[in-house]
Amino acid sequence: MHNVGVYLGWKAVRLILLLFAVSLVSFILVSNSPIDPVQAYIGADMMRVSPEQRLQITEYWGLDRPPMERFIHWGTALLRGDMGTSMIYRLPVTEVIKERFMSSVLLMSTAWMLSGIIGFLAGIIAAVKRDTWIDRLIKWYCYTLASTPAFWMGLLLLIVFSVWLGWFPIGLGVPVGVLSEHVTWGERIYHMILPALTLSVVGISTMALHTRQKLIDVLSSEYVLFAKARGERGFRLIIRHGLRNTALPAVSVQFTAFSELFGGAVLTEQVYSYPGLGQATIEAGLRGDVPLLLGIVLFSTLFVFTGNFVADLLYRWVDPRFREGRAL
Repeated sequence: MHNVGVYLGWKAVRLILLLFAVSLVSFILVSNSPIDPVQAYIGADMMRVSPEQRLQITEYWGLDRPPMERFIHWGTALLRGDMGTSMIYRLPVTEVIKERFMSSVLLMSTAWMLSGIIGFLAGIIAAVKRDTWIDRLIKWYCYTLASTPAFWMGLLLLIVFSVWLGWFPIGLGVPVGVLSEHVTWGERIYHMILPALTLSVVGISTMALHTRQKLIDVLSSEYVLFAKARGERGFRLIIRHGLRNTALPAVSVQFTAFSELFGGAVLTEQVYSYPGLGQATIEAGLRGDVPLLLGIVLFSTLFVFTGNFVADLLYRWVDPRFREGRAL
């Protein structure tokens, strides 16, 4: 019990230090960006805004203060639970993140489950059919996709299935000209299919290659050789000894893919003009929306940390050495 408390305490300290470091580095990078936040805020009406109005806008958003003073002011407000107001949407940052994340969570969760299930099955088939043409085909597929950018895959699927075949809409998360309250769940899922397929296709390779190697090691172990000597063969042997020893490590690996999932979602949502958290990240960066960008950075950091933390817990559950406290 003491080891568990120490472990959770260190994790909490690491999370706090990570959030501070990420927010500080992000603020420095945004402050030194060549993008003028006032000009991005005004937009096309820049020529009709007087110097006095521009000065008032600068003072209103606190852009006339030194960068460190602005960072301390933002950090103090964050400790009170206030993440600031978005310059683009004129709404509290928490509301923007909540609304956009609800659009992204279905997309990312669907892609996460598809990539995990398909990758796990592909890895099992490759291991069982080791050194055959099926194994070589799956490895070629995985190595090719591992080096394929998500935005390029999105453009390719968009051209084939939307432009050429016309099976899916060109983009957006809902039909054009329809109010959000009139959009059905079927229409939302229909618009989500191609973005989710893009994310899942790119994310298959890691799971498949890991499962293949893990299952090959298991099938070459002494206890599997002993099981074969007792007469166990075929599918029963794979189920009893192979899947039990590869399933939980595979789940752990899938949880560690949260960072790749979020990074892929940023590019994929931009390609499909999908109104999620990834597209909001691009808009905040290009238009100098410092409060929104910092809020998304902190949220994404917490999101990725949670995935890695769950993966770490699963490893400790699977490996008895962790439970005994020898690997803390």
